[in-house]
Amino acid sequence: MAFDLESLSEATSGAIGALVSTTISYPLDTCKTKYQAEVRAHHQQKYRNISDVFWEAIASRQVLSLYQGLGTKNLQSFISQFVYFYGYSFFKRLYLEKSRNKTIGTKANLIVAAAAGACTVIVTQPLDTASSKMQTSEFGKSRGLWKTLSEGTWSEAFDGLGISLLLTSNPSIQYTVFDQLKRRLLEWQLSKRSSIESSPEALSAFSAFVLGAVSKCIATCVTYPAIRCKVTLQAAESDESEIEEVQAKTKTITGALYSIWKNEGSAGFFKGLLAQNLKTVLSSALLLMIKEKISKTTWFLMLALKRYLFVTRSRIKSTLLR
Repeated sequence: MAFDLESLSEATSGAIGALVSTTISYPLDTCKTKYQAEVRAHHQQKYRNISDVFWEAIASRQVLSLYQGLGTKNLQSFISQFVYFYGYSFFKRLYLEKSRNKTIGTKANLIVAAAAGACTVIVTQPLDTASSKMQTSEFGKSRGLWKTLSEGTWSEAFDGLGISLLLTSNPSIQYTVFDQLKRRLLEWQLSKRSSIESSPEALSAFSAFVLGAVSKCIATCVTYPAIRCKVTLQAAESDESEIEEVQAKTKTITGALYSIWKNEGSAGFFKGLLAQNLKTVLSSALLLMIKEKISKTTWFLMLALKRYLFVTRSRIKSTLLR
């Protein structure tokens, strides 16, 4: 367990996949986040739908502002996916070794995924808060990462931590569904493998995309009210005086829930669900597709590095013994 090759390979391929998928889907993510962050009565809403955010960027000649905070988001995505995939793979292997089972059950899979998700949230919460504030800032007025974090107190950098921990159930549901479907799909391929140190089986790009889309859609629908609440907690302060009072009341979980209920009714908890599904399903499906396609290459690179280090260490030992 000192050098967990499979966990490291899973983490690296997952982090690279997150980097690419986040960059591709980022303009949609910005539009979706700004739309979700607006908490006002229906007759006062600035954005009627997600496309209004996009047209505002074009009308104000701030199209490039759709990418504001991309660097922070990519840093967060890379770190979070690396930590998550490493933790998930490590805890899963540890469970299988301790239980001496060949496969992991649904309940155990949920616990393992939740534990990995909790570790990820604690590590990356300040970056998550900063990226949300940068995305929800007025177009052209977004600040850099350091300025965004230094504007408030250290505790404010962890705004929404409680909900983020609750939302660890989202990837838990997603990856449990994905992992179980993947395992069933690849059962016949696993029987053909006999090599002791062979690489893990990989899905085809299309299969990974479909399974990723289905699993993420299910997870998003179940956890969406908490997602909407989290966005309102982390949103940047608006320059419009008429909504400063509303924003002040959304800086606690109960305040955010009450504001959404008061201004938008029960339907407000699902405002932007279609946009959220479109963005998360697309980015997650791309992530898993890319991860599956590069996992074999990553495995062999890690294996080559491991053997190179072993040979080098052996040569150094033999030289010292002479």
